[in-house]
Amino acid sequence: QVQLVESGGGLVQPGGSLSLSCVASGSIFSINVMGWYRQSPGKERELVATIFSNGRTNYADSVKGRFTISRDNAKNTVSLQMNGLKPEDTAVYYCYLSALRIYWGQGTQVTVSS
Repeated sequence: QVQLVESGGGLVQPGGSLSLSCVASGSIFSINVMGWYRQSPGKERELVATIFSNGRTNYADSVKGRFTISRDNAKNTVSLQMNGLKPEDTAVYYCYLSALRIYWGQGTQVTVSS
């Protein structure tokens, strides 16, 4: 069993920055994919960014150049640095880990508003 715990959400003004972190614990297969999805009210869950255990990354077009995903394999953590935040980035952000099956965190709210 794998548990994911996120932290770092909050309220920020447009143009501001936030950093999200997610710590994984439990029986973690060494080769895995970690990343972040987000979901806004009335919308489907959207993939934001992905990072493989070898460091390869993928980003949604909507966040390219503004968000940076990173991971620390030794600590089983994944982080998302979000810069230049826009109101449309407002959502609940979910950490995930994919290894044989997908595990989800509980979600953390990010609100971008003046």
